[in-house]
Amino acid sequence: MTDEAAMQNEERLVTETGVDARIAEIVEPLIQSLGMRLVRVRQSGQNGLTVQIMAERNDGTMSVEDCEAVSRAISPALDVEDPVEKAYHLEISSPGIDRPLVRKSDFVRWEGHLARCDASVLINGRKRFRGYIRDVTETGFTVERDQPAYGEENLAVIPFSALAEAKLVLTDELVRESLRADKAAKAADAANENDAGDNPEDPGNGDSA
Repeated sequence: MTDEAAMQNEERLVTETGVDARIAEIVEPLIQSLGMRLVRVRQSGQNGLTVQIMAERNDGTMSVEDCEAVSRAISPALDVEDPVEKAYHLEISSPGIDRPLVRKSDFVRWEGHLARCDASVLINGRKRFRGYIRDVTETGFTVERDQPAYGEENLAVIPFSALAEAKLVLTDELVRESLRADKAAKAADAANENDAGDNPEDPGNGDSA
């Protein structure tokens, strides 16, 4: 399996429950068929009822055109399966800069940045943490707390198996890093398009051998 395929099929650590889980079950294969990954499904009371589906490409980018493609792909399936009992507004979005962290590769990618993390069990006497992501391993990661109270542990090791939710905190450094990554992704796309233009398939001249 290539690195691209491995990223495409990487399972999420943080998943949904109830109706949101049913929606995720319906839309995730369709999103993957477009070369993208599901990040999160969440319902909210916005506009009566909104079903927000967050998705991204493997490099973390997500254009307006990508959102439109996802909407076209999943809307018919949601209409047929009808997992939500009442009328709702469907919203397709990118994860954003202060994004949820839902896969191991997210923690590797954003190691060193500030995040808020919730654990499903008590760790060092607490379940909620805010700090810098450090020492990401196959089984978990360390949070170096940025504002520990006097006498509290500065470091907390959170197993991925105990992770309930995690999200990056918006900082100037995060914005700069996100802009650099977006610029690099656009440059790579442009280079790929140029390569395709310089090496078009030979249509032949119609002459027989």
